[in-house]
Amino acid sequence: MKTKSLHRKKINLVTLGCSKNLFDSEVLMGQLRANGRDVVHEGQSGEVVVINTCGFIDNAKQESIDTILDYARLKEEGQVEKVYVTGCLSERYKEDLRQEIPDIDDWYGTRELPRLLKTLGADYKKELLGERILTTPAHYAYLKISEGCDRPCSFCAIPLMRGGHRSTPIEDLVEQAGKLASQGVRELILIAQDLTYYGLDLYKKRALADLLRKLVEVEGIEWIRLHYLFPTGFPLDVLQLIREEPKICTYIDIPLQHIADPVLKSMRRGTTKAKTDALLKTIRQEVPGIAIRTTLITGYPGETEDDFEILCDWVRESRFERLGCFTYSHEEDTHAFSLEDDVPQGVKEERARRIMDIQRDISTESNAELIGRELKVLVDRFEGGQFIGRTEFDSPEVDNEVAIRSGESHLRVGDFCQVEITSATEYDLQGRLL
Repeated sequence: MKTKSLHRKKINLVTLGCSKNLFDSEVLMGQLRANGRDVVHEGQSGEVVVINTCGFIDNAKQESIDTILDYARLKEEGQVEKVYVTGCLSERYKEDLRQEIPDIDDWYGTRELPRLLKTLGADYKKELLGERILTTPAHYAYLKISEGCDRPCSFCAIPLMRGGHRSTPIEDLVEQAGKLASQGVRELILIAQDLTYYGLDLYKKRALADLLRKLVEVEGIEWIRLHYLFPTGFPLDVLQLIREEPKICTYIDIPLQHIADPVLKSMRRGTTKAKTDALLKTIRQEVPGIAIRTTLITGYPGETEDDFEILCDWVRESRFERLGCFTYSHEEDTHAFSLEDDVPQGVKEERARRIMDIQRDISTESNAELIGRELKVLVDRFEGGQFIGRTEFDSPEVDNEVAIRSGESHLRVGDFCQVEITSATEYDLQGRLL
């Protein structure tokens, strides 16, 4: 099929993986729409399919491969005409995949947007700064402030797929935020592989606080949420802004991964248990009431029972407001791949379950303490006869939600409202509109 014939074809874009992939898909859709193309996100039809893949860990890679195979089968059956693959999995394994799944029409890496657009019969338009087709509800959006990562973490393949750290200039991000606000976005969720590294390449200093001072001036934006703050080199000037600026949510996502010193050293995290505990103490002292989300890894090579018990005790003591846990994935071409993957998968999974059992109890107790409190809630959707929203302590998709009975007022999706918490479960709250 010649490229020109693609102009009349409907494009179905399928996104897998994290919010950073979702952001990239939104940019791709914005470019296609600007070229007059008919594009949908995860629709039920489309002669041309573009799959934006994830290649981070085994489960994500398998999901991406399964999705590719599904659409290759649909192409063979004549239900779609063309299938293209982009994103992290394609960046990392392009040549191997090309040989293994020859029915795919072409493969593109994470930095080949212009080439992909050309194949789809569109021109890359540099002037479309910040132009995206949002796939999230209209009242919140992700804002990717940098790409890539310079950290040396032993287990992580992100630098292989995304390259080195590249910050987006502050003025460009402010312009993007303004455009989003003009479209009705009220919550910005700042994302990157590492927010704390922001600005070192452009401004020769950590400039996250400088960026935040500009973003809070954007009219229409009411919440700014921070995701993925690396603990080493944490910019402490950000804490004062979180404490004093009402637009910045009293919430941070800081992936700590482990706490036993031998594991941290092997992971090449550049920190120790003592330093991590000191940082957490500082964060809680500087920002009373802050909700801290973290993620942990169980079953890293060499993780002993003693290491794991240290991790369990630390989770009990730290009482994180939000926590996720994943099993270690042995990734080719990473530093840790040279180590023996010596923790059996069943043990990895059992350890992850134990961590989440501890966290479930903490979350149950923490939520019970909220009963009777009045909280500001952003309404995300209407479902099952109730409005479902979030507090500033909760990010979409991964954190607690608040259910509000619909008969109490004329709420709308995207509204902020004051709610009194009336009951609580492990991960959800029920509230009464005030």
